[in-house]
Amino acid sequence: MRKAGGRVLVGLLLFLVVLIIYTIWDNNRIKVVEQDIAINNLPDEVDGFKILQVTDLHEKQFGENQGKLIEKINAIDYDVIVFTGDMLISGTSNNYAPIYSLLEGIDNKEHALFVPGNSDPRTYVYDEDMNLKKHEFIEGMEKRGVKLLESIRTVETESTDIHFVDFELSILDPQKQAAIPTNARIAKYVQHRNQLRNEMSKLDAANDSDVVIALNHYPIVDARIDQIMNNPANLFRKYDLIMAGHYHGGQIRLPFIGALFVPEPYYENGGLFPPQDRVKGLWEYKQTKQYVSAGLGSSKTISFLKFRLFNTPEINVLKLKRKE
Repeated sequence: MRKAGGRVLVGLLLFLVVLIIYTIWDNNRIKVVEQDIAINNLPDEVDGFKILQVTDLHEKQFGENQGKLIEKINAIDYDVIVFTGDMLISGTSNNYAPIYSLLEGIDNKEHALFVPGNSDPRTYVYDEDMNLKKHEFIEGMEKRGVKLLESIRTVETESTDIHFVDFELSILDPQKQAAIPTNARIAKYVQHRNQLRNEMSKLDAANDSDVVIALNHYPIVDARIDQIMNNPANLFRKYDLIMAGHYHGGQIRLPFIGALFVPEPYYENGGLFPPQDRVKGLWEYKQTKQYVSAGLGSSKTISFLKFRLFNTPEINVLKLKRKE
């Protein structure tokens, strides 16, 4: 009996060692996940248009000065690159080097957009004269060729326009401007938001052949889509695609089971044992396609679980394809 018990213990220890080695190796490699996005009557000119998504870096380093990640990105032929939030580990972190090194090494930034996540700093701060200004982190991103997407940015082609919009702003009705408060400091921010709403009005004049892609850090779950659609103060637009991150693909995944948890307050159990078809990848609800990337890094919500298990870091290439 003692020999059998000893063999079991040795076997368990060996399994644990192998699992640790595999997890360290797996957390430091990157896979490129490709996905076709079928869009009704997409003009031939943009059939094959590619969007590269990078999300949830959380200050993770892939080689010296992000060399491994830069090599992966620069080997991809894409038209637009989007960063969907959580580049930092927390909103108070000033460790900008991991994302700045990455941006400095990327070759193609002709069309590069960023929406912040919950672990990035707030977008705007006030200077000594109480003027509204972008946070230094955002300024550093833009200095390195990535534009903050606050309202709408358009990639123009001869036959159609591809509009990238900030999802949260796009659901606000431009006709229902927020009232300007008497507090001068807050008033500056409200005025800025109203200006952004007016910019979003460009979608009202969009052609039927135009493509509308919304970026958001948080996935838009079915219950929230229903909530937005039923709220007269909101507009749920005709999005051809919504792109998001945040879930990390579940971060901790088990073979044959999948994700054990995602941070999603819209689920009754708070995200424990989530629906597996809503954790990562492409899904569709009420004729709206949504793609959620599992991203690259891991959060520190639970400090001793700051790693990914059976969940290889990924970047994503979404290819627009014509659907007749």
